[in-house]
Amino acid sequence: MADPITNVEVTWKGDNLFLGKNEAGGQAYLGGEHFRPMQMVLVALAGCSGIDVVNILEKKRVNFSDMQIKVSGKRADTHPKVYTDIQVCYYIWGDGIKDKDVQQAIELSEEKYCSVSAMLKSTAVIHSTYKILAPGETIE
Repeated sequence: MADPITNVEVTWKGDNLFLGKNEAGGQAYLGGEHFRPMQMVLVALAGCSGIDVVNILEKKRVNFSDMQIKVSGKRADTHPKVYTDIQVCYYIWGDGIKDKDVQQAIELSEEKYCSVSAMLKSTAVIHSTYKILAPGETIE
């Protein structure tokens, strides 16, 4: 079971730039030309759900070779300007992938496993779509 306490450290680097670090040595810059904090929330949603979807598809023995997730979010006009509407599109490359397997993986992630999704649902409606692509096919 995962440790119920998560620790991160964020250090000011001058101007509006911060460096975040986790206990495993992972790092991410926030501010300046790097990610803005609210963009990181969308990255967290995509990463959290993406990990779930990959794990579920692998357990189902789905033959996929790649995945990309694009996320866009609309924020409230007034402070604290939380996300109110989020669009998530999963692009999954592979041969013989069944719609029902992808739908189920996304639903399980968003409804049961992804803690980022669960938190965001208190302020935002999350709309998810997906597209199955053949290997080598590009996103339109």
